[in-house]
Amino acid sequence: MSWCCIPRSRENFPLKRRSREQENSYSHSIGGISAEKNIRLFSYSELRSATDNFNRSNKVGRGGFGTVYKGTIRNRRDVAVKVLSAESRQGTREFLTEIDVISNVKHPNLVELIGCCVEGDHRILVYEYLENSSLDRALLGSNSEPANFTWSIRSAICTGVARGLAYLHEEIASPIVHRDIKASNILMDKNYIPKIGDFGLAKLFPDNITHISTRVAGTTGYLAPEYAWHGQLTKKADIYSFGVLVIEIISGKSGSRSLLADDKLLLEKAWELYEAGNLTELVDPDIRDYPEEEAIRYIKVALFCTQAAAARRPSMPQVLKMLSKPIRINESELTAPGYINEYKSSDSKATASSGSRFKNSAAEESDMFSTVVPQTVTEMSPR
Repeated sequence: MSWCCIPRSRENFPLKRRSREQENSYSHSIGGISAEKNIRLFSYSELRSATDNFNRSNKVGRGGFGTVYKGTIRNRRDVAVKVLSAESRQGTREFLTEIDVISNVKHPNLVELIGCCVEGDHRILVYEYLENSSLDRALLGSNSEPANFTWSIRSAICTGVARGLAYLHEEIASPIVHRDIKASNILMDKNYIPKIGDFGLAKLFPDNITHISTRVAGTTGYLAPEYAWHGQLTKKADIYSFGVLVIEIISGKSGSRSLLADDKLLLEKAWELYEAGNLTELVDPDIRDYPEEEAIRYIKVALFCTQAAAARRPSMPQVLKMLSKPIRINESELTAPGYINEYKSSDSKATASSGSRFKNSAAEESDMFSTVVPQTVTEMSPR
């Protein structure tokens, strides 16, 4: 079985003596994975020992497809052990996808996949352990301390996630669309360096393909309207989700729940404040000292990312330039965001803010930059 590297430890020797029934189950399970994946194969007994028999005290998270435990493997390295729910048939597909997608991509802003366990009915992924948990827990959770998230930390999280997405979209042979960029899928190390995790919904894009039609998967509040409506997936769906994430990071509020005071989504509120010329009201009051001009620029970049027409959204390299440099943005090219009004009605629909500069053409191009210091960027083409 040459699809991954098997460590030469006594605990893994029993893997070579599986029953024929287990071998057949194993072979069937990995049928969707291409050969020669450079990941470690763990035995179930090794991971059970590492997590103290999956003790509840070691539980660090739970997602749609299973539970994550903190564990310590034999070399004393801490790891995050993601145990797939046995009841989820869909989860097995996501498990195979996650191995296939992430095993050959390496970047400082992507969570590292260390290995996996495919033994009998057990499907387990083993990742690097990140001390500061997920962004939603650290910043948006009930026990969070937003005051600890200074502007420098928040801006570094925004640019770090942007670098990770730019790598996935533009810097590898077969681009990857994550499909589920959100605060709970952004993990942070002890220095608050962000890393994109949970690639179970990711899609590979073949060369010369601008979009693929697929089932809609993701999280309400982060879903690009054209993807939620028609299931046509492009890189611009990730860019939309990233825009929502940036607004969450700056405001300290969730983008997937309505704001109780006026029953509006965070993205709706951001656009209203933009049109009123009062974007500083969106900034988390727990940020005691921040560069106002830079914070406003970040919010405007997020609004460019969430425009209703997908073709008007920037690419991730363009987003990274706008976040990293003191850029004056050509706001005459900024149009209203699109969002899904699912929280208001049982009939979900995409909406653009009324009374705003909304341009309908999905193929429309945009010059979103007017001046870049020290250079000028004017290219913006649909992808």
